[in-house]
Amino acid sequence: MSQPIRVVVVDDHPVWRDGVRSDLESSGIVQVVGEAADGGDAVDVVLDVMPDVVLMDLQLPTVSGVEATRRILEAAPHVRVLVLSASAEEADVLAAVKAGAIGYLLKSSTSHELVAAIRGVHGGEPVFTPSLASLVLGEFRRMAAGTDAGEPGLTPRENDVLKLVAKGYTYREIGDKLFIATKTVQNHVQNILTKLQLSQRYELMRYAIHKGLDRLPE
Repeated sequence: MSQPIRVVVVDDHPVWRDGVRSDLESSGIVQVVGEAADGGDAVDVVLDVMPDVVLMDLQLPTVSGVEATRRILEAAPHVRVLVLSASAEEADVLAAVKAGAIGYLLKSSTSHELVAAIRGVHGGEPVFTPSLASLVLGEFRRMAAGTDAGEPGLTPRENDVLKLVAKGYTYREIGDKLFIATKTVQNHVQNILTKLQLSQRYELMRYAIHKGLDRLPE
């Protein structure tokens, strides 16, 4: 049996934290290793227990979830931050992404969706509530304006994989499309990350979208 995903829950409402903890731990694949009611406390807790994933609210009493996310990732860049917020406002979503959050779910998400999202971000997959995904992708495209195309020096197969990463396919789906094993896809992605001097898959997805690869035919 694989090790549980270690999660810190950050929210200023104790009843909500209790409910989230219960939902996550009943899944059998998540272990809640810490809680915090404010962004400042969240930074301290995360640096103390070093979780795999931080489940972060945005509206917090003193230090906001966006600022806490930025501080956490500066000190512990390997930790994945998944925002769980009641806000679907564009400014909140984009601020969280720019601070380094790898995913953003609304609090209306089901416990099943939440657990699936934690599994996804733990594996390096960007995860967004569907209604917010196009917003994030559109912002990445706007950020691409004026950037150089560059020459990544990838092999033809790596370029095939990169194009499908840009379109948001999972490793398994990419493997199915290219008739290669999921593990082989993971190896290609790791090679691409190394060549492009990136560290996480969401950075690779952003890079590929900057290049317009998501708009190319498959």
